[in-house]
Amino acid sequence: MRILAVLKIISAVIMVYFSTSKVNAQKQNCAFNQDQKFEQLLNEKRKMNASPTLNDAYKFQIFNGSSENAKKHLSEFKQEFKAVEATIVFNTPNYKVWVGNFRTRIEAERNLVAIKDRYKNVLLIKPSR
Repeated sequence: MRILAVLKIISAVIMVYFSTSKVNAQKQNCAFNQDQKFEQLLNEKRKMNASPTLNDAYKFQIFNGSSENAKKHLSEFKQEFKAVEATIVFNTPNYKVWVGNFRTRIEAERNLVAIKDRYKNVLLIKPSR
């Protein structure tokens, strides 16, 4: 009886040893195939997050009025200040021309001097989401 018990233990140890030595579950390489539409949606989301109307930066509002006049002011501004970002934002019933993308108020106020010479009714704003 004792020999049988010892043989059972030895055979169990041998089985455990061989069953665990062949485990290779962590060595497999995985490749993912993403749909092209997913990449497009992800790129659109990134663009929206970087949109000048959605971030927490200071801006100048240089015009508020009709669509045609807003487009005219925007093109004039872009010709004069090529390095500063500018966009048209629609808030019912007016179109607004927002320029700049300044992280701090101090940085915005430094640039206000140059813009205020050309546009007298400029406003320093911080758009909310």
